[in-house]
Amino acid sequence: MSLLFVLPKCTFPVGLRSFTMLTTALSLLPISALAETTSIRFQLDWRFEGPAAPFLMAAEKGYFADEGLNVQIDSGSGSAGAINRVASGAYEMGFGDLNALVEFLAENPNGPGIQGVYIVYDGTPAAVFARKDRGIESPADLVGKTIAAPAFDTGYRAWGVFAAANELEHDAVEWQNVDPTLRETLLTRGDVDAITGFYFTSLLNLEERGMSEDDLTILPFPEYGVPLYGNAIIASESFAEANPEAVQGFLRAFNRALGETIADPEAAIEYVKNRDGLINVDMEIRRLKLALESVVDTPDARENGVGGVDEGRLIEAIQLVADAYDLPSIPSPDQVFNPSYLPSQEERRLFTAEGE
Repeated sequence: MSLLFVLPKCTFPVGLRSFTMLTTALSLLPISALAETTSIRFQLDWRFEGPAAPFLMAAEKGYFADEGLNVQIDSGSGSAGAINRVASGAYEMGFGDLNALVEFLAENPNGPGIQGVYIVYDGTPAAVFARKDRGIESPADLVGKTIAAPAFDTGYRAWGVFAAANELEHDAVEWQNVDPTLRETLLTRGDVDAITGFYFTSLLNLEERGMSEDDLTILPFPEYGVPLYGNAIIASESFAEANPEAVQGFLRAFNRALGETIADPEAAIEYVKNRDGLINVDMEIRRLKLALESVVDTPDARENGVGGVDEGRLIEAIQLVADAYDLPSIPSPDQVFNPSYLPSQEERRLFTAEGE
């Protein structure tokens, strides 16, 4: 007796005993081996440093593969670059500053849709680093001082928000737009009075160049009245609509790895080292811990779980960015962030709530 056994793109007769053996073997395969794998090209915002740990962990430990995903993770050169590469179709997903995303959507109203789908940095990491020996102890002391930053730096771009929140005129300081590799060196040499940069990046860069926290007045934007969100996982809208399960799976895998990263940052850095064997492990552990402590572990993340947004705060943040960047239009909250792909709130409770 023979049966006609059908597989995609093949039809062939097999004996009953062979058919039984084949179906038994197929039943023993994991579901992920039988399901179609979806490929995702993912663009980081920067180099392989501490904050990239949960992405790299999810890839190396097979969390993406468990979701039926083949994820390629590439280093980046800034948030704007990550957003532009997702918009161009070179990457399906990426990691970038939500404020830069607002800017892109406002300036490209008829362009490709891109949405934030998971907030990683609940607050912007932007901060002012000022020399104490220049008499700078508070925002008011910045008046008349010179601040250096790259033109794409979030602190420079959002200066108007910081200034307004601290009752400073927009032109209260003089800016020098500089290459990012020179920013901390200029402050260390005393060529400028202050710089803006990501808290967990510029602080370590300054320490490498001989300046300690005791030499600095550090003004983190979230602590000085700036309610902007920071970096988010972003996705091409067309890709997400065509592959919703893939985006959901990506976020589940990342969320799983983020929880493990929070629990053991030292172990998580090993996955960064595996991608770049030249990193300073101790420095990247500290960078990762600073990132987690300053912009991931927030009261809102403890109360409501990581990854999501508060709608009222998002509306305010979009308006603040529109005003500060003098945008030609104002994207709607639905254009900027889509929560429908997020893991459940319970899965996203990676911290103990305040008071527990």
